[in-house]
Amino acid sequence: MLLPLPPQSSKPVPKKSQSSKIVPSHHDPSEKTGENCQTKISPSSLQESPSSLQGALKKRSAFEDLTNVSFEMTHETLYLAVKLVDLYLMKAVCKKDKLQLLGATAFMIAAKFEEHNSPRVDDFVYICDDNYQRSEVLSMEINILNVLKCDINIPIAYHFLRRYARCIHTNMKTLTLSRYICEMTLQEYHYVQEKASKLAAASLLLALYMKKLGYWVPFLEHYSGYSISELHPLVRQLNKLLTFSSYDSLKAVYYKYSHPVFFEVAKIPALDMLKLEEILNCDCEAQGLVL
Repeated sequence: MLLPLPPQSSKPVPKKSQSSKIVPSHHDPSEKTGENCQTKISPSSLQESPSSLQGALKKRSAFEDLTNVSFEMTHETLYLAVKLVDLYLMKAVCKKDKLQLLGATAFMIAAKFEEHNSPRVDDFVYICDDNYQRSEVLSMEINILNVLKCDINIPIAYHFLRRYARCIHTNMKTLTLSRYICEMTLQEYHYVQEKASKLAAASLLLALYMKKLGYWVPFLEHYSGYSISELHPLVRQLNKLLTFSSYDSLKAVYYKYSHPVFFEVAKIPALDMLKLEEILNCDCEAQGLVL
């Protein structure tokens, strides 16, 4: 027997921008410009007014900088780019000095797939601090597409997360918290093998537990297709990831979600391990009573 739909929230559903930029919305604070974009500084603008940019530019030398590039692109592009890198490295060997080239090119492919107006090839050469030639980027693009057999229509966790949140009509703060949890996994090899749908369900489930919204759990179970017991091991791992996030050397995601535009959800403490086990045990007992 299907569960009834939960009551509709009084808040209107956010609208997705028709452009490649993340546009501020009165209904969805997380879709504001500050979410995952900054002012774009292209090679052409650098040539036009170099004096106005003195002191504003910073060298990009680390591969992880690509997760926070100065382009205005959607979350979908970020998730797909990371997925393309993971899938490529499962099937091909990439030298260490070419990892940044691989990341930038994967980002370019993802942008072409997800964005209405993707950045130019020269822009991706620029964010690599001109360490590579334009021809190398184009050659890597062909290489990636050949290795993946041009199959880049890949399910990503962000799509599932948005769908689940709409189904259970969760509020924006809880959704943003689940986005933070899910985005933290992009930096960890441990989650590469996880199904996107399962990772999204576990991220939202942990967010519900952290916000003491356990009464929505049966609805998440129904609409995701995963039993709560299936998600518990992954929820434990995600909670541990949050617990030690402040000690992580990669701080981009943490700083991003510490901003007021994202309700400062990164500052919400992870659940105590014993408290989490207590919640999980209560869920199991409740399921046993129903059965």
